[in-house]
Amino acid sequence: AAPTKPSLAPPTMTDILRAFGRSLKSLTQRGVLWHLVWPTLVALVVWMGVAFAFWPGTVHGVMGWIVGLPWVGVWISSSDMGTAAVLVLVQILLALALVPLIYVTAALLVAAIGLPLLLERVGRHDYADLELRRGGSNLGSVWNACKAGLLFLVGFLLTLPFWLIPGVGLVVSVLLTARLNQRAFSYDALMLHADREELARIPKSQWRGTFGVGVGSALLAYIPVVNLFAPAFCGLAFAHFLLEALRRDRAEKGWAVVPAGTA
Repeated sequence: AAPTKPSLAPPTMTDILRAFGRSLKSLTQRGVLWHLVWPTLVALVVWMGVAFAFWPGTVHGVMGWIVGLPWVGVWISSSDMGTAAVLVLVQILLALALVPLIYVTAALLVAAIGLPLLLERVGRHDYADLELRRGGSNLGSVWNACKAGLLFLVGFLLTLPFWLIPGVGLVVSVLLTARLNQRAFSYDALMLHADREELARIPKSQWRGTFGVGVGSALLAYIPVVNLFAPAFCGLAFAHFLLEALRRDRAEKGWAVVPAGTA
């Protein structure tokens, strides 16, 4: 009979914090910082152009939809102050909606292009003991990123009405972005080092941990200046989290030796 494969231990908060700490340390490596900035800069230019071109029409369309709602529209139309207040609220919400859209665009650029390039540097520097089994591919990375982006877009559109409730929009945005991070980066983080079986199994066994990394990274998107680095930093955190999980998994099976000082 084939030997029973030991199951990988569930992730802990320590594992998540270790991944973020190692990601900060990776920023000192040559060439890493640029890959953290350019995806967000590209996404920012794209969405600022879209906002400049379509802002008046979008605001007018949303206001028309709100005014057309039963009871709400009557209340707004009966007062100039009510109309002005709702107009300001709509513009604020649309501006806030740009944050996750910019983030998701940058995240997809990171997942499809940036992270595979970063993995070469990070892998050589921090995970040289892990055998490269190349269970994933660049084509698989792009396809995975497209699926993650499509699911985010569907979720974003379905939850738009909730953005009118103060505070709810922020929570929904963070949760959607966290899920996007989880779907987009789990594949890329392991594509070079894991075989196909590991690529399918390890992200599932570490689901809670990767969601925690995704939530932490999603919150960074709302911090000025830091949000320029958030998508690619998230990719780095996923790489460190899942490659360390892969290292532990192989060590438990006797396939790899964890070097001293890396635990």
